[in-house]
Amino acid sequence: MPEIPTIALPGGEPMPVLGLGTWGMGDDDRRAGQEADALRNGLDLGIRLIDTAEMYANGRAEQITGEAMKGRRDDVFLVSKVLPGNASREGTIAACERSLKHLGTDRIDLYLLHWRGPHPLEETLAGFEALMQAGKIRHWGVSNFDMDDCRELEKLAPGKVATNQLLYNLMRRGIEYDLLPWSRERGVPVMAYSPIEQGRLLKYPALGKVAERYGATPAQIALSWLLRQPGIVAIPKAARTAHVEENLAALDIRLDSEDLAILDRAFPPPASARPLEML
Repeated sequence: MPEIPTIALPGGEPMPVLGLGTWGMGDDDRRAGQEADALRNGLDLGIRLIDTAEMYANGRAEQITGEAMKGRRDDVFLVSKVLPGNASREGTIAACERSLKHLGTDRIDLYLLHWRGPHPLEETLAGFEALMQAGKIRHWGVSNFDMDDCRELEKLAPGKVATNQLLYNLMRRGIEYDLLPWSRERGVPVMAYSPIEQGRLLKYPALGKVAERYGATPAQIALSWLLRQPGIVAIPKAARTAHVEENLAALDIRLDSEDLAILDRAFPPPASARPLEML
């Protein structure tokens, strides 16, 4: 299996460009064992990044992640998120404590504000700073922040945000117009969630056409398209071991200019600014 490249966080620490997403895990306890096994298999194959959140199945996805990490916490770059309604200063600290308990660990490597909510950013950032000083989180970032949000954040904490997690895939290219270039200029990685649009991308003939050229699956082409770009981390969910292996193999695919032209015709890049899309 291919070695997973890394991208530098603003402070210089490397973060893998391919991770294991957990959105949708934990919704059915009958699948919990299979989901934990898929995460373990991903770790066995060298995928070190796991992304989860307190929102996912009301903490159950964090618990499944904790099961998968048992005995190998130091092998994992762990990401979780605080819900906006919890993101006051004290609420952020309390939410992190709950997540740590669910995860069975003493630290989260990257802790994100899931999206903008009712609490002023200053309060959330104060909570993040307190958690960093206590050693309970190592980095902090945001998710679903549009240009105006990012400009506000930059004024409050210049150079400190470690990442912005965004909906980004071939069907959702709006961030390419302004937000993605802005982030690259500042060395802020973008974590692309739902990289195959929860499976909806796979029905498009253009993906199938490119996939045939490589003996690959449409999902692998969609992932390869993301992973070829600088400053991008992809976190596809894979609740089955076979899907984990399929995602990892996407790293070996090298799309050429003809492939990219086919995909651009089917999924045109933005010609103007668009409202931020979320799922």
